[in-house]
Amino acid sequence: MARNRLKAHRNARGDAVVVIGLGRFGSALARELVNEDTEVLGIDTDPELVQAHSGELTHVVRADSTREEVLRQLGVHEFDRAVVGIGSDLEASILTASLLISFGIQDVWAKATSVAHGRILTQLGVQHVVYPEHDMGQRVAHLVRGRMLDYIEFEDDFAMVKTTPPAQITGKRLADSTVRSRYGLTVVAVKRPGEGFTYATADTVINADDTIIVAGRTRQTERFSELH
Repeated sequence: MARNRLKAHRNARGDAVVVIGLGRFGSALARELVNEDTEVLGIDTDPELVQAHSGELTHVVRADSTREEVLRQLGVHEFDRAVVGIGSDLEASILTASLLISFGIQDVWAKATSVAHGRILTQLGVQHVVYPEHDMGQRVAHLVRGRMLDYIEFEDDFAMVKTTPPAQITGKRLADSTVRSRYGLTVVAVKRPGEGFTYATADTVINADDTIIVAGRTRQTERFSELH
């Protein structure tokens, strides 16, 4: 019955997700998806994990995700989006990802625990390989080093940083601050104390107690956040 409800909802909205592997990463991701009103089919081999998530996810089953016939019985091949959260069992991770790719699922995400693991997943055709521990460690390291309040790094050496402004640019219009020519960055938004973020313009004057968001090459954003 639950599977039929999930399939009907998926056909109606096309936004249901199957999450395979309900460890720390998979369970956190699955819960967040449910909180965002996305229906989730959770799959794991551990009966305790399955039981623990039985009241949280749309549907959760104990199953071996390395067996094609099992995944087909669960209707996994009909999903448009899937996440492989298996980390401790490399063989299971790779076999599961391979099956999802063979099903022609359009959007497959998979957790990797090492560069070699990630390389194999990429070679299989996984569209999105994530390194949760590495990425979080890298992000926190950036926050620890300077005045960064938040940090997002994208592909192709591009990042956005939420930070406090250095003295070199405060009290000036952005057009007069030489941020772009001197630091190679663009101030995209500014937040006054007690207010929300607004888009920055050439006439925006940056104050010392503002919070700003800057965008540019990764290393340049890092250097900028270390200025005082």
